[in-house]
Amino acid sequence: MSRDPNVIRIKPHFFIHVLDNNTNITRVETGPLTYTRQDHEKIVEGPSQMIMIPPRHYCIITNPVVKENGKVVNDEHGNYKLRHGDEEIRFEQEPFPLYPGEKLFGKVNTLQVVEADAALRLRAIRDFEERVAGDEWIFQGPGTYIPRVEVQVVEVIRSTIIKPNSALKLRARQQCVDSDGKRREAGEEWLVRKVGAYLPRVDEQVIEKVDARVLTDKRAFHIRALKTFTDVFGKNRKAGEEWLVTLADAETHIPDIYEEIVTEVKITTLTNRQYCVILDPIDKKTNLPQLGKKLLKVGPASFFLQPGEKLEGTGIQNVNILAAEEAILLRAREAYTETDGTVHSPGDRWMIFGPRDYVPPVEVEILETRRMIPLDENEGVYIRDLKTGKVRMQVGQSYMLKANEELWPKELPDEVEELLERAKAATDTRGTHHKASATASHSRDKSRVVTYRAPHGSVVQVYDYKEKRSRLVFGPELILLSPDEQFTVLHLSGDTPKRAGVIKSLSLLLGPDFMTDVVIVETADHARLSLKLAYNWHFAYNKEDTKNQKMFRVPDFVGDACKAIASRVRGAVAAVSFDKFHRNSSEIIMSAVFGLDPETNKQKREFIFPANGLVITNIDIQSVEPVDQRTRDALQKSVQLAIEITTKSQEANARHEAERIEQEAKGKLERQKIADEAEAEKSKKVLLSFQAQSAAVEATGQATAEAKARAEAALIEGSAAVKQAELKAESRRIKAAADLEQLRKKNEQELAYTRAKNTLEVTKAKELASIEAKKFKDIVDSIGPETIKKIAQAGPEMQAKLLGGLGLKSLMITDGSSPINLFSTASGLIGSAPSAQ
Repeated sequence: MSRDPNVIRIKPHFFIHVLDNNTNITRVETGPLTYTRQDHEKIVEGPSQMIMIPPRHYCIITNPVVKENGKVVNDEHGNYKLRHGDEEIRFEQEPFPLYPGEKLFGKVNTLQVVEADAALRLRAIRDFEERVAGDEWIFQGPGTYIPRVEVQVVEVIRSTIIKPNSALKLRARQQCVDSDGKRREAGEEWLVRKVGAYLPRVDEQVIEKVDARVLTDKRAFHIRALKTFTDVFGKNRKAGEEWLVTLADAETHIPDIYEEIVTEVKITTLTNRQYCVILDPIDKKTNLPQLGKKLLKVGPASFFLQPGEKLEGTGIQNVNILAAEEAILLRAREAYTETDGTVHSPGDRWMIFGPRDYVPPVEVEILETRRMIPLDENEGVYIRDLKTGKVRMQVGQSYMLKANEELWPKELPDEVEELLERAKAATDTRGTHHKASATASHSRDKSRVVTYRAPHGSVVQVYDYKEKRSRLVFGPELILLSPDEQFTVLHLSGDTPKRAGVIKSLSLLLGPDFMTDVVIVETADHARLSLKLAYNWHFAYNKEDTKNQKMFRVPDFVGDACKAIASRVRGAVAAVSFDKFHRNSSEIIMSAVFGLDPETNKQKREFIFPANGLVITNIDIQSVEPVDQRTRDALQKSVQLAIEITTKSQEANARHEAERIEQEAKGKLERQKIADEAEAEKSKKVLLSFQAQSAAVEATGQATAEAKARAEAALIEGSAAVKQAELKAESRRIKAAADLEQLRKKNEQELAYTRAKNTLEVTKAKELASIEAKKFKDIVDSIGPETIKKIAQAGPEMQAKLLGGLGLKSLMITDGSSPINLFSTASGLIGSAPSAQ
């Protein structure tokens, strides 16, 4: 193989571009060829493979060469003449090279096959034949599209399958004629309802696929016309017209181009115990809504609401069923005549009583359903007559309101509402403190008669604003307020010291009771003291004389009484010194408050307030505390000094008594000590005699005990040795017997194992022998005697035949290094013939 770079071997279907530097002309050399490059030549491209276009393929060549009669045209300089900026589509042909300047655009492509029910949308990009640039048309399949440089494939159009109950919505790109031969304007839309495959034309644009709406006996569709047209049912519809499509018109409905589905309408079903009122019903003759009219529908019935119709109020309503103690209040909307001839003018009110069921006509409206109001002996309601406006109270008997009556709500001040609410929940009847935690409130039925249980030992004032008079109710009593009455709310002072408006109450306690107050006083020597006083009080009244009761004349009797008593106490204390007041505080305060009887010159027993009949019966001084710090310190020092003196006196007396008791105890101790010493000497003498006797006994007993102990020890040692020897002999005997028994059982086990093993080996040998015998018998039986005979004779017969074929009676081969016994060999040869037979 040549390695010269100037020698180029061009394979078949390959080419090179050679530039002649002298003429500056590039030419094409094609293979198979061995080309030798000259010095003035240059290889500018290649070797490159020629363009091969298989059948049903094509390629696009840019800047193609100009050909005339199948030959390439050269210009005046000898260069290949090109169509610059142009393209050329080439189809199946022999492999061809690319001339200088030509380029392959893309790659070799397969011709596009257009299937059935499909098409190519084509556009002319330059004028050719009868086409003008910008024209569009379709190439409909099935077929193979042959491309042209003047034509551009815009898109592949595939047919749309129109199934039953569906349609295809199309729009005209420009003025055209559709598949049904109708002329369409640009932008116009229409539906194709024909079942099957539909291939849109070049001027048709597929917008969407429209599915049919299924109509049932319980569902319909509210349709609105977007412009005047004739619908699929052949009816002329005007723009804005609305109608209903039901199952009676068709099983399915495909909305037209100019139809808009407003909403899906469900069927309205009425049972035999229901009714409804339709507003603005449709006139069946003119098919127009009757504005302002109403139509009553009573069940059982099923219907669709037409466009413009709607149900009054909450829609479907149940038939009004009245019990024996119920009634319905009605009002006529317009002139109405009942079945019995009774005429009602607009605005009339009347009632229908049960037991019955009632469906109101459209001329009548139901204001409310009334029930008999059950009232106990102490219960009532406020009732107002709508004609006269008067309000009355119905108490103690069940009552049904009349047509011209209604329940009247009685309004109470907020503080009265709160006090009534707390009175129901509280068990204490002494009024409520404004700081007390509010109880759980529930709304009061304002039409019910206001009741209040006046507690025992109290009085409640009720004022009638209509009669302009008040009445007193003494407890225990149940108070029922008439429509024009209100409770008198008491605002009393409370806390310690007293503050105004702390206690709010509807009832005034009559006593006896007590109240506590703190009074600041100053003595003649300017010592300021804080007195905590408790007053026992009650009201003096005559329960039978309710007209002259004075209890409510003073709005705050607590504050007024405390101020009056405090004023008297301060005046009395200011006239005495601190020391005197400290010793006689109770007498001074009691005299100042109750005063002295001028006749007996004795202290009075009570203090009476004539304005409201309040009586103060006793004063308890609970505490006296100095307000000034210096007075408090001086008082504390004097008390401490008195306590100290008393303490020291008690300590001296206790010490003297302790010393006297101590001296008496010492004398008794000395006498007892002497007596104890004498007694001890007597006991010591007896002890010594006992010790001597004990020593004698001890010496004799010790010798006897030692001798007995040694004898017992020897006896015990001998018995133990004998017992030990017996136990050792017994243990040896037991051990020997156990060893013997163990050996005997071991021998028996080994003997039994050997016998079992031998038996198993014999059984195994017998079974193996029988298996082998059976196996051999089965093999012989399966092969057969004749086959065995033939197998035995096959080898010698074959050897004899081979020797006979070679013309030899016998044959012997040796390598010359191994000696051969000719005698035995010969005898073998001689003896082989009979065996072969």
